[in-house]
Amino acid sequence: MLRKIGSKLARYLSRPRAQTIHVATSAPSLLAKSLRPGDILLVEGNTIFSTAIKYLTQSSWSHAALYVGDALLPAATAGDQRPQLIEADINDGVRCVELSYYHSFHTRICRPVGLSPEETDAVINFAVNMLGHQYDLRNIFDLARYLLPQPPVPARYRRKLLALGSGDPTLAICSSLIAQAFQSIRYPILPESIVRHQDNPTCRDCYQEMLHIRHHSLFTPRDFDVSPYFKIIKPTLTVDFDFHTLEWADV
Repeated sequence: MLRKIGSKLARYLSRPRAQTIHVATSAPSLLAKSLRPGDILLVEGNTIFSTAIKYLTQSSWSHAALYVGDALLPAATAGDQRPQLIEADINDGVRCVELSYYHSFHTRICRPVGLSPEETDAVINFAVNMLGHQYDLRNIFDLARYLLPQPPVPARYRRKLLALGSGDPTLAICSSLIAQAFQSIRYPILPESIVRHQDNPTCRDCYQEMLHIRHHSLFTPRDFDVSPYFKIIKPTLTVDFDFHTLEWADV
């Protein structure tokens, strides 16, 4: 029964909002040329669901997808595009989509730094093995609280609303899926910093700062943007950009 209710709620939340304007900040060709396997594509969505996430995280980004390059099977026919993104969708679960699916959206590329080819493959293989898993509808019920006619949610509770989930390993949300993939190789996103006293009898006042991995359910799309461990890639600037060549209309 809860699954049925959750599915209906998911379909409602995934409807585009009225009078929503898509703003693509990068030309599709430049976006395609700039992406590398292992990159994260953040998306500013236009659905009711996206609005809730953007409000709760105080960010433009409501969705995250992993670019996997040629890791997926090629298209059935030569004229079809090849799916190159893996994401968790509230209706279809963990799926693969073509890059053109987000050509008209405001996007941002977040790139991990220092990964070996084997580590990049490990991240991608983790996501590929999650294909077919269902979206965590417990997260849908948590987000639905935002739609109720209640006072705004205090900032200190917003992340919790996005992080409750069921914890079932066969379920995922978009950001937790990608967080798990990177945590599988112990790549940092926004780790907690803890200070421990060193067990050294010769130095009683010596402490060591260590990183502690957050639970994957605590991550949101915004975290990949603000993380100090991901480089922001702007497709327009990856080519020989020269603002002198821009043509401006006279007002």
